[in-house]
Amino acid sequence: MTDLCENLPVIDMAPLFQIEDQDPRQRIASAIQSACRDSGFFYVTGHGISEEILDSLDQESRRFFDLPNDVKMEVSMEKGGSAWRGFFPVGDELTSGRPDIKEGLYFGSELTPDHPRVAAGWPLHGANLWPAQVPGLRPAVEAYMSAAIRAAHCLLEGVAMSLGLSPSYFTDHYTAIPTILFRIFHYPPPRHADPAAGHAETWGVGEHTDYGLLTLLAQDRNGGLQVKTPRGWIEAPPLPGTLVCNIGDMLDRLTGGWFRSTPHRVRNDSGRGRLSFPLFFDPDFAAEMVPLPSNVLEEIARTTTRDKDAQGRWDGADLQAFEGTYGDYLLGKVSKVFPHLHERVI
Repeated sequence: MTDLCENLPVIDMAPLFQIEDQDPRQRIASAIQSACRDSGFFYVTGHGISEEILDSLDQESRRFFDLPNDVKMEVSMEKGGSAWRGFFPVGDELTSGRPDIKEGLYFGSELTPDHPRVAAGWPLHGANLWPAQVPGLRPAVEAYMSAAIRAAHCLLEGVAMSLGLSPSYFTDHYTAIPTILFRIFHYPPPRHADPAAGHAETWGVGEHTDYGLLTLLAQDRNGGLQVKTPRGWIEAPPLPGTLVCNIGDMLDRLTGGWFRSTPHRVRNDSGRGRLSFPLFFDPDFAAEMVPLPSNVLEEIARTTTRDKDAQGRWDGADLQAFEGTYGDYLLGKVSKVFPHLHERVI
């Protein structure tokens, strides 16, 4: 197995909430730029999500995953239909064509049947499925999502500033109506493979990149997340009081590859069930993924070496060739992650 290196940078994002204090915000933007140029992954403190919210989310999630499988299937993704919400069992989600060793719950922005996009039949829009057996899960999830979305908005302002753009650039062009995808994943420890041997079947989720702009990840005390940096694969263990942040494919696309979406993977060798809570803060489903302003890209090109381009992407894809809306890109990915479900409900 590849040697693992030092930890990722830790950035205190609290100054981003204080819009009147420009000097601290610029310093945070500079730190974000360095992290995005190096590995595309970093930890954040000062995110404004209380320990009470995190503890409640962890507790209620464990109550759900402790239920028998047939009870969990009462809120299966098949019942969520084209809204793409609900539970999936271990092995149902694929990464690069291989089943993941994880089960999970999918959530998104809560939209009623009379919402224009829902009424028009837009995929990945609709209502969440809430398990009746765990009534505390809904308030826990909604409290966490609200706090994490607020943090993501502020963090994306820092990303905009790191690119020499107005803090409101992404809100003005891509995230006035963000696509919010929230997942709760439970990774059981592998039972049928030797983790030391590095067999593919031991991976909770294999090597991949995220699809959108930013991911904010809360994780429990059991490690397992690994990140592919220019120095090799490194561990991203849980650090008290932090979230892990990483950038996705669309930020890679918009910056012409100056910020790269970074491959990562998970293997749960803790011997215990591992919980993780990724919130994907992504462009509006209908937003055209056009590049940043030409003057910004020209400045990027002037200061960018092409070493990373020579390496190519982990999956051989050319993000810079993509044209269309974020919804187009997302649906193309979804069709590969749950191919059987995609054929039935979308």
